Amino acid sequence: MTPAEHHFHESWSVDAPVEDVAAVLDDLAAYPTWWPEVVAVAALGDDSARVLCRSRLPYVLDLVLTARTRSTSRLEVEVDGDLVGWVRFDLSEEQAREDQASGERMRTRLDFHQEVLTYGWLGLASRAARPVLHWNHHAMMQGCREGLARAVAGRVVVTEPS
Repeated sequence: MTPAEHHFHESWSVDAPVEDVAAVLDDLAAYPTWWPEVVAVAALGDDSARVLCRSRLPYVLDLVLTARTRSTSRLEVEVDGDLVGWVRFDLSEEQAREDQASGERMRTRLDFHQEVLTYGWLGLASRAARPVLHWNHHAMMQGCREGLARAVAGRVVVTEPS
């Protein structure tokens, strides 16, 4: 059976420096603490992990993620398992809010890209219920946007003048 293709792209901004956002995204082991739909992560090596995800629909995706690019401006992984393909976050600075200590305005734009294939029962379901699966994906990404904003806010260290 021919696999079903899925292409996703979303963009949003977070009130935090690029370095802080990249650090949170690069720490795959911590994803379950801030991204509700990532239910478990098990390291398989320095650059790979097994990740279990569950959004609104009653099934768990079993994925193996292997890092392709890990920089402040781009985090990209190869995906294998229930989905086959790649996922990428591109990060760039934006002018937004003023940092009271330095007077700088710090904001990060995130461009999320995902291209994956689905096989077997998920590939078949993708053909029959594509709008439902895309709704499920968007619900998962909402969890990412909200959780990431909280996670980077928790990284901000405020120092009081002495």
